[in-house]
Amino acid sequence: MKTLIKPFAVIALLVVAAVALTSYYSDRKTIADQKANVLECAPFTDLDFATIERITGMKGVQKNGEYKLTVPQNDLHVVVDGFKIIPAMGLGSWIGFTPHGSGAMIMGDIILTETDLAPVQAEVIKQGLSITAIHNHFVRNHPNIMFMHIDGKGPVEKTAAMAKAVFDKVKEVRGADPKAVKADSVRNTLNTAALDAAIGAKGDMSKGVYKFTIGRPDVQLLEDGAAVSAFMGFNTWAAWQGTPAKAAVCGDFTMLENEVQPVIKTLVENGIEVVAVHNHMVQESPKVFFLHYWGTGPADKLAHALRAALDQTGRK
Repeated sequence: MKTLIKPFAVIALLVVAAVALTSYYSDRKTIADQKANVLECAPFTDLDFATIERITGMKGVQKNGEYKLTVPQNDLHVVVDGFKIIPAMGLGSWIGFTPHGSGAMIMGDIILTETDLAPVQAEVIKQGLSITAIHNHFVRNHPNIMFMHIDGKGPVEKTAAMAKAVFDKVKEVRGADPKAVKADSVRNTLNTAALDAAIGAKGDMSKGVYKFTIGRPDVQLLEDGAAVSAFMGFNTWAAWQGTPAKAAVCGDFTMLENEVQPVIKTLVENGIEVVAVHNHMVQESPKVFFLHYWGTGPADKLAHALRAALDQTGRK
């Protein structure tokens, strides 16, 4: 009988040890999962708009708890196919702030000349920001300009200082503040009511440019746990100028993976040039793509082409 007790005791100890180890590793996994989900579960703190304004020395606009600083590039005299490109046609640098944990996530689009590119890139990296895209909006544009997307996170005071440093570097390289130059305007005799009807949305007029901004409420886009809104650049837009017989339209489409080729095909087959296809972010979920387009010709033809391309997005 004594010889049987020891084997049973050993087996019992092994069972207890196995249960303990299983419980230990299970608890460790739970803790790891909890840590991984902190950003998703923790409530975000409201942004301190006054601090952003004080540090940057700039006055922005706020919407639904987010904040955006915009610098119109009035000093750049850009022409494409005889049409003047002004800030309302997509020639405005911006940096937006959205709540992220106890601080902010900033995302932005900085317009650069060929001379600006290298020094401003260096400043962005120096500030600890990420460069998530560099691309064009136009072809045959004179002078040549590029658009650089940036991304960063941190306390509001730190991200505001980052934004100021980037805008200040552009001013330093150009030798003047881009927005200090008098704003320009363009000719527009378009039938805006007809455009509204064709596009299925309502636009806004600014200095002769009639612009539609269309969000994607069907897609819940996240970047590192923070929602990316239409206000922060997740939108499709179209900017118009000219006359009913000879109009110009440019803009940006936002697309899911399965929408990219249908949108491109529809635009090209309807006589609108696709001039760029690219990303704006690198850690977003779901994956989204953006394309820029340029079209000239009768306004009604262009409007129906854009409507056909819009119909390729948002399908279930």
